[in-house]
Amino acid sequence: MRWLTAFAWIGVAAATACGAAELPEASWQKLPRWRGFNLLEKFNVGKNEPFREDDFRMISELGFNFVRLPMDYRCWIVGGDWRRFNEATLKEIDQAVEYGRKHGVHVLLNFHRAPGYTVASPKEAKSLWTDPEAQEVCALHWGTFARRYKGIPNRNLSFNLLNEPSGVEAEAHAAAIGKLVAAIRAEDPERLVICDSRQWGNAPSDELIPLKVAQATRGYQPMEVTHYKASWVGIKEWTKPSWPMLDASGWLAGPGKKKEGAPLRIEGPFEGVTTMRVRVHEVSAHSKLVVQADGRPVFEHVFRCGPGTGEWTRAVYRPQWKDYQNVYDRDYEVPVPAGTRVLVLDNVEGDWMTVSEVALRGAGGDGAAAVLRPAYGQKPAVLTYRPGASPALQAPGPSGRAWLEERCIAPFRELQGKGVGVMVGEFGAFNHTPHPVVMRWMADCLANWKDAGWGWAMWNFRGPFGVLDSGRGDVVYEDFQGHKLDRAMLDLLRAN
Repeated sequence: MRWLTAFAWIGVAAATACGAAELPEASWQKLPRWRGFNLLEKFNVGKNEPFREDDFRMISELGFNFVRLPMDYRCWIVGGDWRRFNEATLKEIDQAVEYGRKHGVHVLLNFHRAPGYTVASPKEAKSLWTDPEAQEVCALHWGTFARRYKGIPNRNLSFNLLNEPSGVEAEAHAAAIGKLVAAIRAEDPERLVICDSRQWGNAPSDELIPLKVAQATRGYQPMEVTHYKASWVGIKEWTKPSWPMLDASGWLAGPGKKKEGAPLRIEGPFEGVTTMRVRVHEVSAHSKLVVQADGRPVFEHVFRCGPGTGEWTRAVYRPQWKDYQNVYDRDYEVPVPAGTRVLVLDNVEGDWMTVSEVALRGAGGDGAAAVLRPAYGQKPAVLTYRPGASPALQAPGPSGRAWLEERCIAPFRELQGKGVGVMVGEFGAFNHTPHPVVMRWMADCLANWKDAGWGWAMWNFRGPFGVLDSGRGDVVYEDFQGHKLDRAMLDLLRAN
């Protein structure tokens, strides 16, 4: 304990000596507007490397002041015994805390995998939500960390108990978190605790307010943008994302599913001769697409799925349905007569199909395009065509930044109003998402968070979501201290 107290003060002195900016004070009721990154050296026991001082140094030099360290508890246990700790590994975490203090970077310690809980695979053998031993052991771990870092100011260090709790009701969640908080405060009553909200960080957890903990949300909406082609998400078929993105479904139900679906309707008027481009993404078994202009058929096409090669780009057999759900990802052009007021796209035969994009060109229709979500079972919204507007194709309700505000910001503003500090613990877009789309989406997210006064931590610093070594194929990188820097993204982050 004596050594750790000395360590705390030595760290403060080192930060001052290095000229690092003094960190702002932090409390559960009011979190600073930290800005930074997640560092992944202990994200998984299969990696389990020491944290790199260079990351802390570069983060500070680039103008940021925060790191979140998502960690797997298996990194510091001995021989699979979750009650025995490896001191050598714990000292590597001590080193990261010291790096943070030395370079003026706040450190948030997170159990990405905790005893009894993970969002990753494999699942834990026992559940933190229901198993007394898992709760006891998880409390033991957090109590150990609290004792180890007692005396380090909250402006330098905080604890983030679990990553994105899911699959738990509010009462069980509050009970389990309460035991972990109690274990921490038994050792260090003043330690700042930040809890990820339930439903993967997307639902404010009012049940935690009596525990006097801050809360962290996420910046991963919509998933079609942030996780495009990410293998671990489990989405079978992706459509190329855009931003701003209309909150509109392109799922067209066949005759047997009309109670679940409806035709896609686009209201004009279309004053001159116009061509509509329709991108058909996926077809289940077979479908017949009919397009009507003011009730008169102007286009029809039958889609029949099967094995081998065909009109589709990929044949996909679904054994659970004993049928093919082929990916077409193909455009079809539809002539729209001048003076048309309403277009209707309907699936009049077979099972279901998805339209991923509609676009209009000619006679004032240039540049009007809308990407639709392949939302199974969701009825398409009515789209409205407004030449000269931006966007020219519109759906009911908000889009772009306003959509993010309504879905992701407003619920947590209410939580703030109840006296709880809020931050964004993770955000970013995978490197398969087109860079211009990422930049537009990210600008809207950052603007919303700045208005709300929230700090944020990008996932990650180096890697496929980050500003360094992201491996994007559509970015001209700048050489930076041995790394490939996405300068445009860095400038956007620094401006917000």
